[in-house]
Amino acid sequence: MSMTPLDALLTRYSVGPKHLVEPGPSDAQLALMVQAALRAPDHAELVPYCFKMVRGDAKRGMADLFADAARAAGKDEAGAALDAERALRPPMTVAVVARIDLGHPQVPAHEQWAAVGGAIANFLSAAHALGFAGKMLSGAKVRQPAIAAAFCAPGETLVGWIALGTPARQPGGPARKPEAGQVLIDWHPPCKT
Repeated sequence: MSMTPLDALLTRYSVGPKHLVEPGPSDAQLALMVQAALRAPDHAELVPYCFKMVRGDAKRGMADLFADAARAAGKDEAGAALDAERALRPPMTVAVVARIDLGHPQVPAHEQWAAVGGAIANFLSAAHALGFAGKMLSGAKVRQPAIAAAFCAPGETLVGWIALGTPARQPGGPARKPEAGQVLIDWHPPCKT
């Protein structure tokens, strides 16, 4: 039975890198994930993001970059080795880079950032619909100059990384989320006095 788009959204859950195993998506499956990302809210030809694949020898390069950044941040060799190992855990890693045009005459920056978030959500939902799992990872590493410079051209911002692979086991389901009624609220205009 195939999964509908709504099923893909309602059943998706995040799975961290230590719970992901081979195989990762094929090139054709990655292309489908990117096509889904491109269907997120957009503004015609303005695409304020790109996805950069980290695979093959590039994974070792990213691990070395993370270890160097850990040392620069004051971590000892054990901490640097742990950061390097974390970079190598997922079968596939995709860096998400924002290309926000602050001077765009029709699309303000906040709308471009919304498009970036929508693209990430669609990418992860497509991965789930194809039988994979993943998680968006960010944190302090995206703000480390050496790491950001390695992934970004001038004018780009490193958003984080999507770890992708096959779930090692079927999890018990997503973490508890609020009920829809807790976040779907009627708005009323303010009273005029």
